Amino acid sequence: MNKNEQQLVDLLKSKSILKQNVYYNNVKWFNVFKKELYDCVAMLSKDLDDNADNIRLKIVDRSDTEVQLYIGSDVLIFQMHTNVFKIAEDNYVHQSSYIKQNPNNAYCGIINIYNFLADSYQFNRSNDYGYLISRIFINRENHFFIEGKGQLEFVYKDFLNQVLNKDVIIDVIMKVAAFAVDFDLTTPPYNKVSVVSVNEMQTISSNSKLKTGKRLGFKFQADSEFK
Repeated sequence: MNKNEQQLVDLLKSKSILKQNVYYNNVKWFNVFKKELYDCVAMLSKDLDDNADNIRLKIVDRSDTEVQLYIGSDVLIFQMHTNVFKIAEDNYVHQSSYIKQNPNNAYCGIINIYNFLADSYQFNRSNDYGYLISRIFINRENHFFIEGKGQLEFVYKDFLNQVLNKDVIIDVIMKVAAFAVDFDLTTPPYNKVSVVSVNEMQTISSNSKLKTGKRLGFKFQADSEFK
């Protein structure tokens, strides 16, 4: 085996094993998220007492990589990405000794959390907007950090010391659910909806083509008012 071939074989062995470990660890934690979502719904249903029947509150397990939490007028989509990512070099976590001492710690799986209107799914309004409100980075050693909106913009930033556990997952579920419920639907600008085609009008009763979202034109990193 020549030098180049040996280098390639070594890379395949080291990187493949590393990414497999990260991936299967992410699968494990995503399944914990699923379990805790069911437990949280059961707990909330009990706490709501007689109001539970009047509030949409349910779990839809779509696949190994997606689970949906319907809560009130919202649906939160928990989606596990099937790829493994290396945290970008310009991310603040690279300043940590945890990564400087072992660059492999920068490889993470990601769980994304999106917020849609529940009616967007119920009525199959494929043009409606959803918003990425949080994403969770988890490495092979269960260290994690979170990017997000609301309270999750400020907590869970200590990649060096934070280790994921069930209590953290419950806290994240409660925080994103509270954020979604409190994030109100607002009317879009008049000039965005003032022109409607005949086709849109004919189909609106069965499958609305008028785009609906809590904020129109939302961009996750740029929208400073979306807190």
